[in-house]
Amino acid sequence: MAALIRAARTAQHLAVRALTAHGLAHPLTLALLAAASTTAARAWEAGHQVTDTHPANAASSPGCSAHTLRSP
Repeated sequence: MAALIRAARTAQHLAVRALTAHGLAHPLTLALLAAASTTAARAWEAGHQVTDTHPANAASSPGCSAHTLRSP
C-alpha cells in the first residue's frame, strides 16, 4: 500500500518539474500529468485519502522544494 503513495508522490513531483521546465502544453508535461492523475486515482481506489498523497507539511518535507509549490 505504501508503494502506491510513494508512486503517486513521485509522479506528481516529476509532473511539477516538467511543468516548470517545459510549460503546460509540452507533450512530456501532459504525459507526466496523466501518469500522476492515474497513479493518484489508483491510490484513492485502494483506500488512501488525498491527505496521504498530499501531506499538510509537503513544503517542508525532505526532497520537496517549497519554491516548486508556489507560483512565480
